[in-house]
Amino acid sequence: MSILAKYNAAMEAKDEAAMNEILHDDYKFTMHASGNVLGKADVIKWAMSGDIKRDKIRVLFENDEIGVEHAFVTFNDGNTEAVMAVFKYQDGKMISLETGATKIPK
Repeated sequence: MSILAKYNAAMEAKDEAAMNEILHDDYKFTMHASGNVLGKADVIKWAMSGDIKRDKIRVLFENDEIGVEHAFVTFNDGNTEAVMAVFKYQDGKMISLETGATKIPK
């Protein structure tokens, strides 16, 4: 199973143990829309919170070094964004994620 497939399954199931396995200890998530940078523990906490609902996930490209996907993400506050995500891999785990997001009108 690919790294993105494992990640998407862990996100869907809210599987904290799987997320810990998939994300490198030095993981960084950069959200370009807000400028925020989150570490591994913060991302896992957010993923387990139920705030992130992803739909129409499409893996656009993946190899041993990088994964690229697009999804529509809805948050508990009702906001929806079209999100392009670029994941970098190291040692068979996700080391970083950078996203670009476009708000979808309500």
